[in-house]
Amino acid sequence: MHPLASILISVFIVSAVSLIGIVTFLFKAKPLDKVFFVLVSFATGSLLGAAFLDLLPEALDKIEPSKAFGSVVFGIMLFFLMEKFLYWYHCHKGECDVHQFTYLNLVGDGVHNFLDGVIIAAAFLTSTSAGLIATIAIILHEIPQELGDFGILVYGGFSKGKALMYNFVTALTAFLGAIAAYFFLNKLEGFTPFMISVAAGGFIYIACTDLIPELNKERIASRSIQQFILILLGIGVILAGKIIFR
Repeated sequence: MHPLASILISVFIVSAVSLIGIVTFLFKAKPLDKVFFVLVSFATGSLLGAAFLDLLPEALDKIEPSKAFGSVVFGIMLFFLMEKFLYWYHCHKGECDVHQFTYLNLVGDGVHNFLDGVIIAAAFLTSTSAGLIATIAIILHEIPQELGDFGILVYGGFSKGKALMYNFVTALTAFLGAIAAYFFLNKLEGFTPFMISVAAGGFIYIACTDLIPELNKERIASRSIQQFILILLGIGVILAGKIIFR
């Protein structure tokens, strides 16, 4: 099979993982509230884990710490400005049906998926076996993250159907990354670590300024303990995937 065909098939399979949120359609309203309580807490941990245990270490392997952390700061400030713009644009009267962090999550996830496409393409251009291993690793890595992303979108105000569609469309940016890497890999190599760091900054911003304050509204001790455990679980899943597939 031609390498480009293998790359595109693998990217499509990885992108299809974003539809995993469809399982929530099996739940009725009351259980669904509990599901999203779990997903938002889990998503907080997975975003922090992805930023600090996956993206940043990868960037630090390729560029100087000052450049990597500088790009993280740039990413945080960029997402701050985007959130302000989204608020002014969509909620100029002070009322907003959809929280701005949903759109920010889509942007950050889009960058992340673009980079996944780059990784898959680079692996297949090395060898078929390397491409298959990279694809499997990314799929297992994406399952918990995509569940968390879906939970964030619905919690932020999207309907389940709309959240599913937006999550899938965002996942398709992996095709852009794969095609760009296939044709321009040498030029992308120097730019990729900075993109990774900016994405890490975006994930940190979303987790710390949007999701954690929402979780802090919970005042019942037992549920707060559940939140903490779920955040640790989100971090742990990312860490486990990183250790297994490093």
